[in-house]
Amino acid sequence: MNVHDRQRKTGFWEYIVYGLVTIGLTLIGILLLVLKFMLGLFSKKGLLTLGLVVIVALAPAAIYLNWQYNHQVDLGERTVTLIVEPGDSFGRIAGELVGTGVVDSKVMLKYPARWNGIDRKLTPGRYDFTGKNSCASVLGKLARAEVVKIKVTIPEGTTIWKMAGILAERMTFDSAFIVGLNHDTALLAELNVPCLEGFLFPETYYFPWGTGATDIISEMVQMSTAQIDSVWMENTPLDLDRFDIVKLASIIEAESGLNSERGRIASVYLNRLSRKMKLDADPTIIYGLGGLDRPLMKRDLRKDTPYNTYLHRGLPPTPINSPGLASIEAALNPEQTDFLFFVADNTGGHYFSRTNAEHNRAIRRIRSK
Repeated sequence: MNVHDRQRKTGFWEYIVYGLVTIGLTLIGILLLVLKFMLGLFSKKGLLTLGLVVIVALAPAAIYLNWQYNHQVDLGERTVTLIVEPGDSFGRIAGELVGTGVVDSKVMLKYPARWNGIDRKLTPGRYDFTGKNSCASVLGKLARAEVVKIKVTIPEGTTIWKMAGILAERMTFDSAFIVGLNHDTALLAELNVPCLEGFLFPETYYFPWGTGATDIISEMVQMSTAQIDSVWMENTPLDLDRFDIVKLASIIEAESGLNSERGRIASVYLNRLSRKMKLDADPTIIYGLGGLDRPLMKRDLRKDTPYNTYLHRGLPPTPINSPGLASIEAALNPEQTDFLFFVADNTGGHYFSRTNAEHNRAIRRIRSK
């Protein structure tokens, strides 16, 4: 937390004023009880006069306390951060808010918080204060649990390694811990997914500051489940199950440069699967090698990993990234074609071919350009 240069302590006279007001209110209650039995002894005019005397006597104190409660302290451009931990006492929080200059009366925080029950139901988290603040506005913010939320954007096609880096940067996690959760069998069983890769839905999230890593992962998996459920169909291509559809969608995501081509790319891989052909998908090679920061080389195609679809038939063991909804829909609803090959045309799209001869001609045509 940013610490104010001059920490202001609650003045002793404030406690005296508050005590006098409390005593005064108590006396009013007693007077009202007494008046209930003395209605026959006083005229209506006398009772009205007595009431006015009481109001006039207490008005200055009430006005002052109301001013203290709503009086604003201007932090200017300075931002003060308050961290509320589970089990924190409200007295400590009130002292910190006064000490850092957010408000200037500890009394006008503590007692209204006690009357409204705010001190007993604080939501842990990070609260940021800037600009003008009063005891009333601060208590309102705490009551509404307006904790700071961190914006985290996960692009389509992000691998769990890159996703761990994004979460580590935005939420101050250990990226290795996030990657390790991909092998946490107890967590996977609880979330009902075979692995995390492919099931951490790419989206923009707003996580409260301090949210735990497993809670974030759980929310992302739940989002993935909901999105897949929204487009799922009874009869899938080649009767592929959910895991295989996500695997296929992740390859489509990695290969697609144009949304209009996703369904056609899906048809190529499904046609190859139906003919028992190897997929020959470059993105699976790259994933199996742990990601590459250089172009794929011919020698890479000969390296035997479980993800080498040039050497092994069928889909890879797991998805190779987190596909977006468009790629999942393409895997479920491919175009009906007899294409078996495609090659990037260096403009973001692809040439699609039915035979190997056509495919080789397309490659030569691209290289010649």
